[in-house]
Amino acid sequence: MTLLNLRHLHVFNVVATTGGVRRSSDTLLRASSAVARSVAALEHSLATQLFERKGRGMLPTAAGEAVRLRVERIEAELREVRDDALRLRDRNGKPVGSLDALFNERRLQAAALLAETHHMPSVARLMEVSPSAVSQALSMLEGILGQALFFRTAHGMLPTDAGRRWTERFGRALAELRHIPEDIAALDGVVQGTVTVGALPLARSQLLPKAMTRVLARHPRLQIRSLESPYEELAAGLMSGRIDFIVGALRAFSSDTFDMRPLVADSAALIARAGHPLASRKKLSLRDLDGYPWVLSRAGTPLRDSIEQFFRDSHWPAPRPAVETGDLALLRGLLVGSEMLTVISAHQLQHEIATGQLTTLPFAMRGMERRIGLMQRKGAHLSPGASALQEAIEAVATGMD
Repeated sequence: MTLLNLRHLHVFNVVATTGGVRRSSDTLLRASSAVARSVAALEHSLATQLFERKGRGMLPTAAGEAVRLRVERIEAELREVRDDALRLRDRNGKPVGSLDALFNERRLQAAALLAETHHMPSVARLMEVSPSAVSQALSMLEGILGQALFFRTAHGMLPTDAGRRWTERFGRALAELRHIPEDIAALDGVVQGTVTVGALPLARSQLLPKAMTRVLARHPRLQIRSLESPYEELAAGLMSGRIDFIVGALRAFSSDTFDMRPLVADSAALIARAGHPLASRKKLSLRDLDGYPWVLSRAGTPLRDSIEQFFRDSHWPAPRPAVETGDLALLRGLLVGSEMLTVISAHQLQHEIATGQLTTLPFAMRGMERRIGLMQRKGAHLSPGASALQEAIEAVATGMD
């Protein structure tokens, strides 16, 4: 994807703030003609008019106001990076460049991608440039900030402490940059672009598929990417702007970093194949479960922790799983073809239960309730597409209550 020019956007923002080309040229230390060319180039890139040219100055159009909102958020992220670099300079005395020097989208992209992949040739391939061009871009950034961003290890190029903080902000700035054309298209009633959603297990079987179908029927130019990584990786992607929001089981802790919005309650159930020896019973006790093999989620996951807490509260030894897996397809196969037991949300195996392959067993599991909802970074300004998908998820969740 071709990124908008950050320097043109910076010039645009100064013009919008000062109200005219001539006034902004003094602030930018550039000729009026150069300022006018930057604004014209940006309008050409976006195929829209960003200013109304009037005798009293240049006033942003509706599109201009939408762009300005994103640019101010980009500049705030980069200002935080430079301020952090200045604090470090007080310790080591290394010079730090101006804020303007950070307005280079390709350098930010190179650093953000390397923080994600740890492999410079992969970054070069993704950016369609040579590895030396990536290396040069990173050297320029390190020179501007007066700090090393990465160090070489046996596991690839890993960010330094400062590099980790700054590349996270670079990622968020680039996300704002990507959303600008989408914001402008939405002013004409067109919802387009790419939404990246982190999908946790409880949302994958019903909630998210139904919402995707609904939103794509309404907005066919929208594209949705679903990531099914572990929660910790999704949370990191949320912080760096690579993921728009996460949907699934909410964590119990409160967070100063994320907004969590519960949508629907869910509870786990004891599940086995329909012909299981326990399936004919009207009520089961803990003792009835002895001797049967178990397949459970991996140790340390919220579901596994809840299962173990249930057995502790019941003063009964927790089951030792014969198989640990987070793969739903493997779980289905094991349950259908054996006498294994599992504890999981019935929503996740709804198709197999509806078709008579699996069944919920008559065993009460109090305290296994969980909230399914949305999680996003505090202060995030979602793209029109991400907002539309969230609205569809909320509508589907209302029908599931």
